[in-house]
Amino acid sequence: MDLNYTAEDLAFRDTVRAFLEANLPKDLQQKVLNHKRLSKEDFVRWHKIVAKQGWVGTGWPVEYGGTGWTPVQRHIWEEECAHAGTPAILPFGVNMVAPVIMAFGNEAQKRHYLPRILNCDDWWCQGYSEPGSGSDLASLKTRAERDGDYYIVNGQKTWTTLAQHADMIFCLVRTDPNARKQEGISFLLIDMHTPGITVRPIIMLDEEHEVNEVFFDNVKVPVQNLIGEENKGWTYAKYLLGHERTNIAAVGRAKRELVFLKRLAGKQMKGGRPLLEDPVYAAKVASLEIEIMALEMTVLRVLSQESAKRGPGPEASMLKVKGTEVQQALTELMVEAAGPYAMPFDPAYLEGEHEHSVTQDDDAAPLAPYYFNFRKTSIYGGSNEIQKNIISQMILGL
Repeated sequence: MDLNYTAEDLAFRDTVRAFLEANLPKDLQQKVLNHKRLSKEDFVRWHKIVAKQGWVGTGWPVEYGGTGWTPVQRHIWEEECAHAGTPAILPFGVNMVAPVIMAFGNEAQKRHYLPRILNCDDWWCQGYSEPGSGSDLASLKTRAERDGDYYIVNGQKTWTTLAQHADMIFCLVRTDPNARKQEGISFLLIDMHTPGITVRPIIMLDEEHEVNEVFFDNVKVPVQNLIGEENKGWTYAKYLLGHERTNIAAVGRAKRELVFLKRLAGKQMKGGRPLLEDPVYAAKVASLEIEIMALEMTVLRVLSQESAKRGPGPEASMLKVKGTEVQQALTELMVEAAGPYAMPFDPAYLEGEHEHSVTQDDDAAPLAPYYFNFRKTSIYGGSNEIQKNIISQMILGL
């Protein structure tokens, strides 16, 4: 594909930049650019600003409220948002469950859920992983037993991101315990306010409440909340994971963080000169920049395939592996550049309670928590080891 921007693409980029300049709240921008923590209200506020413009469903068909943008326009939007420092449009509704509803849901489900997802009227979370069922997801044990017009759900999900805020959860449940693992699973949409659901926080190493355990105790879920056919949920789950893995690559954010890394390393001194001029460190940064450029080209190729009405295939696993490796390498080089200034932990600064960190180096202050948080990226969305198995089987034919 032609990777040079056309005059139309450049005009589109100018439109995006003008929108971001006029509409991105400065307080949100500063939080993102300074690696501070974002609240639920921060995410929702930005989502609704973009929704008012009609630009949330960048990959959605126009008939469902999507933008109708080309792959290059979608790439420009994501890159400009990352460069400007916008909060992310959280993927659980827009990029994960929505494509499943469009592809496999009935008309009533599409009419009800898709507009609410576009407008962020519902906050969604993902009910996939369980204790003992992470990479081997098909071994999940959460049960859904049919009782008239309802399923009765019992079991537990874990590592459920931002479930403490969620209104809805899309959930894999076992509806036929006697079938082969993959053939007895169904895909349910569950209201998180239903009696019998308990959310218990898991506090991470950086002391942030990002993930949770979710318990289901005789939870009644209407049969009308079943997506597609009973016991066909594994097919829908794989379709969803393809979309998730494509988005995990986060090229725009990687390019923004590379700029931050160069600035950070440019002001840190080693042997009387900036660290970025040290041959060994400079070689690490240059190698990473090449990886980011290659990742960007691969993302554009995958997006081009999607525009030809082909859903993400095993190529999404390549993006997931390489994208998360790049993200982790960026955080490692940031901590290396900051050195001992990255060690103090200042949660008040991360939460925005103080204008400056206790170290007086505001760039370095968030880097240790940032580093620890990004250790998870090679695990979620299907661990990188599993993705390499998919690549070897479906691409290399091994």
